[in-house]
Amino acid sequence: MWSYLQHLTYWDWLALGTLLLILEVFGAGGYLLWIGVAAASVGVLTFVLPNMHWAIQFLLFGMLSVATAVFWWQRQRSAAKPSRQPGLNQRGQEFIGRQFPLHEAISDGRGKIRAGDTVWLVSGPDLPVGSQVRVVGQDGVLLKVEAV
Repeated sequence: MWSYLQHLTYWDWLALGTLLLILEVFGAGGYLLWIGVAAASVGVLTFVLPNMHWAIQFLLFGMLSVATAVFWWQRQRSAAKPSRQPGLNQRGQEFIGRQFPLHEAISDGRGKIRAGDTVWLVSGPDLPVGSQVRVVGQDGVLLKVEAV
């Protein structure tokens, strides 16, 4: 085994990189992707420089693995920044502060308004049909309203 590790060729590194990339497909969350890229990179370097000492190959593999993993981690962190459009993909948030007539009377704290092309369930004080209400909040698909 020791003799084998001392005489690695570019095929060995490319095979390791391919194996790690295949394992990544099964759901490693990106970790094996970058280590596989590092192994493939060492394989390419070993192809270009065939007399590279085995210790240098392992050192390069370790350094490239850490470098690519740090690159991936930083990229993931920068991608997780909050959106400049805070209400994006949050239906109902755009109605907060707007006024609508009641589509169905609020009775026992529940009623409906027509907002946009949708009829929304609302909660608030009991009011008759046609009363103007202002949307003051949202709880899931339920809009909270108050009388204007």
